[in-house]
Amino acid sequence: MASSSNRVSAAALFLAIMAAAAAVMVTTVHGQGTRVGFYSTTCPRVETIVRSAVQSRFNSDSTVAAGLLRMHFHDCFVQGCDGSVLISGAGTERTAIPNLSLNGFTVIDDAKTQLEAACPGVVSCADILALAARDAVVLANGPTWAVPTGRRDGRISVAQEALDNLPGPSDSVDSQIQKFTDRNLSVQDLVTLTGGHTLGTASCATFNDRLFNYQGTGGPDPSIAAAFLPTLRSFCPQNNNGAARVAMDTGSQNRFDTSYFTNIRNGRGVLESDQRLWSDNRTGNFVRRYLGLSGLLGLTFNVEFGRAMVRMGNVGVRTGTNGEIRRVCSAVN
Repeated sequence: MASSSNRVSAAALFLAIMAAAAAVMVTTVHGQGTRVGFYSTTCPRVETIVRSAVQSRFNSDSTVAAGLLRMHFHDCFVQGCDGSVLISGAGTERTAIPNLSLNGFTVIDDAKTQLEAACPGVVSCADILALAARDAVVLANGPTWAVPTGRRDGRISVAQEALDNLPGPSDSVDSQIQKFTDRNLSVQDLVTLTGGHTLGTASCATFNDRLFNYQGTGGPDPSIAAAFLPTLRSFCPQNNNGAARVAMDTGSQNRFDTSYFTNIRNGRGVLESDQRLWSDNRTGNFVRRYLGLSGLLGLTFNVEFGRAMVRMGNVGVRTGTNGEIRRVCSAVN
């Protein structure tokens, strides 16, 4: 039997470990004024309410998981993570071509309505979107992570800024790296967050040129695996209107996993920008590490994805008196 002094020492050690863990949590999730538990006293049910709204929609439409994740990404890359992508009206980000297919606005609106009833004027739309993106990933069999909150909503939303700042489907690796660097995100963040393409679809219009007349050659993009080309062409026949959609992670579009990385290794990337991640050593080394290929220190995708989402979620955030708490997410106050 342990002595009394040993029991006291063990208890003290346990408390010290827990305190250290809490300190690590604080230092790793705080950023630019956000913190985990920001609404713990002002709106303690915020996460429960948002999770319920996401779950309700997911039960009838599992594609909303990809929609909410993509929406949060598109929000953060334009004006920072300030909910500006949610604003409707002529000339707003929401009307830009890359955002026309976004899915999940009604989920954010539903959550906001419930939160305004529970704690009026407290929770920002930007925070609702960040929480909803996390909850959507969890429902798609992905990881969870602690979401720092405390963002304020922005008042500016311009379609042209979405066109200028969002990564494009045919971007070079140099261009992709630059767009992430501009937001203080690393090459690893680029590969990790692009791995979110394990969920969702892309329209034929975003990659048609790869199938029939790549860079004016009259033939397909040679980086597409020969066995995969007929599949893509069957979904997107020549001279189609580009509206059809194809899974970006063939066979696993509604499940969060690492098969996306396997696909780009095997020449089965749908978007040119995705496929290029494999062939460039700067990005390809991270793909290999997620796949656990020999000779490289492996990375766990689920763990790194949550960390990258926290870093992205703090891009250009507005806090304190900088910004507002919108009464409805689709319009500034």
